[in-house]
Amino acid sequence: MTIDVFKRQVGDRAAAMVTSGTVVGLGSGSTARFATLRIAERLRTGDLHDVLGIPTSSDTATLAREGGIPLTTLEEHGVIDVTIDGADEVDPDWNVIKGLGGALLREKIVAYASRVEIMVVDEGKLVKRLGSKGPVPVEVLQFGWRNTFLGLEKTGARPVLRLRGERPFVTDEGNWILDCHYGPIADPETLAHRIKEIPGVVEHGLFLGMVHRVVVAGADGVRLLEKP
Repeated sequence: MTIDVFKRQVGDRAAAMVTSGTVVGLGSGSTARFATLRIAERLRTGDLHDVLGIPTSSDTATLAREGGIPLTTLEEHGVIDVTIDGADEVDPDWNVIKGLGGALLREKIVAYASRVEIMVVDEGKLVKRLGSKGPVPVEVLQFGWRNTFLGLEKTGARPVLRLRGERPFVTDEGNWILDCHYGPIADPETLAHRIKEIPGVVEHGLFLGMVHRVVVAGADGVRLLEKP
């Protein structure tokens, strides 16, 4: 099966966990997109009703509106019943790296407000240590970003300014992203604290202790991982 088939499978499985009368966090990225589409389909068929969505990016907001999902805000609903989002890497302790899609700041705000945070991934995203396959995205202010860059280097990173074409990639909040290559990370919690101490850092893509369930698709089908 193709990777898109896997993504659709986990998106559909996670969307099946959404119940009527709830506030749902709508994640960003290609896998979470399938969950949003499935929620919209369930609303159209009457299988689901009285659901409000809180999107984690402008792209997800557009997708939800096009699908007919009513949207709300954290100001109106400060507690989210369940959020379905994708991840770039997931370790055995269910710590994850997010942000390759560029929405890590809103995604973390939504995750923090969620009773249940569900990650939807294909089995290729499972790693023994975070940082094994890709960078840790760090959202930074444009002002003084070169000094922030130097500060991140002191944490052991090889930072790379993310570009879109020839210009810096700009997040929904008007910030830039430095993709920080560390290799396998021995102590994610210590690294997370060191990154946040650097002036100019808005947020990082290390989501530690925030995930409650992981839906994984692979050659043997879809499986649900839940913490005891």
